This record gives sequence, structure tokens and C-alpha cells, in this order.
Amino acid sequence: MADINQVMLIGRLTRDAELKYANSGFAIANFSLAVDRNIKKDNNWQDEVNFFNAVIFGKRAEALAQYLTKGKQIAIQGELRQNRWEQEGQPRSKVEIVVNNIQLLQGRGGAPSQAQGPSAAAEEPAAGQPGPGTDDFSDDIPF
Repeated sequence: MADINQVMLIGRLTRDAELKYANSGFAIANFSLAVDRNIKKDNNWQDEVNFFNAVIFGKRAEALAQYLTKGKQIAIQGELRQNRWEQEGQPRSKVEIVVNNIQLLQGRGGAPSQAQGPSAAAEEPAAGQPGPGTDDFSDDIPF
């Protein structure tokens, strides 16, 4: 059986993407993603936030870095990579997500973004937002 290394996350950016260039001129964009989850603790549901470091390379990094801003909701698909190095004689390591596909889920004001990644799917309304052609009848509900 083949090994599988696949990650899919939807979350919010914790900071603006940091675009850097290698000595060869190859673009590298680093960013961090916060993903909420609900856990049950002492018969109460609580929110827990997990933080993940991610990186995207090449022309996609250059094209998307300007749209990867703090607070924006995105979906990413990629694989986990462990970087290992030695610092002051001590072995160090860091796990990050190398992004293969990315989709910007919300633009300003919670509306779906027009500037989507190269492999983005068709636009859909954000959760909790009415879709095109729908009316907000919340004022007409009698209860």
C-alpha cells in the first residue's frame, strides 16, 4: 500500500503572507492559518484554535501573496513537510504545509472573493450569507 500525505484545511489567516525570494529568484510565500474546532470539556462545548504554518512557491506565491491578508478565510490543500536543521548543536525541526491548491473564500465584507487561486472552484456564498437571488426574510418570521 502506498503512503498518503494529504492535508485539507479551511481557516483564517493570522497574519499577512510574507513574500520572499530565494537567491535564484524563486518566490516563497509563508503564512499562518488558524483553524477552530469545538471540543467537549466537562460537559461544556468550547472552542479550541489550532495554528498551522503554510508555504506556497513560485508564480502562485507571487500572484496570491497580495490577497493573503490577515483575517481572510481560505481553503488550502497540500502536504505536510518536516524541515530539519541544527542550531547551536541542537537538532531542530518544524512541520509546515506545502500548499498545492488554494482558494480564497471571502473578500472584504464577507463576500466571496473575485481574486481566487489558480485551482479555485466556482464561487459559492460564504456560510451565513444569502446567495444570489435570495431574499432575507428574517423580519417576516412571526416567532
